[in-house]
Amino acid sequence: MLDITKIYLFIFGALTIAGGVMGFLKAGSNASLIAGGVSGALILGAGYLVATGKVQPGLILGLVASLALAGRFVPAFLGTHKFMPAGMIALLSVVGIVLTALSLVKK
Repeated sequence: MLDITKIYLFIFGALTIAGGVMGFLKAGSNASLIAGGVSGALILGAGYLVATGKVQPGLILGLVASLALAGRFVPAFLGTHKFMPAGMIALLSVVGIVLTALSLVKK
């Protein structure tokens, strides 16, 4: 379970950064670039911590970052029903919450 969560955190972090860059390129949104970069870096950091044996801090960081993104993007998706970008980040966030919470419980 932990290996799946670690890989997922790396993928989720990279996609979050890419989403921030796309928001900047398409809409000129500095907020998207900054928020996507910071949250993506935190998620990548969580994956790195898990990979280097600092499992509990990494999982907690991943859980907190996933909760924050879900708190922002789940309501946005429910309001607009547009998959890009709100639906994708909402889905990735919920999966991140489930994986990190299960890994914390099974640790």
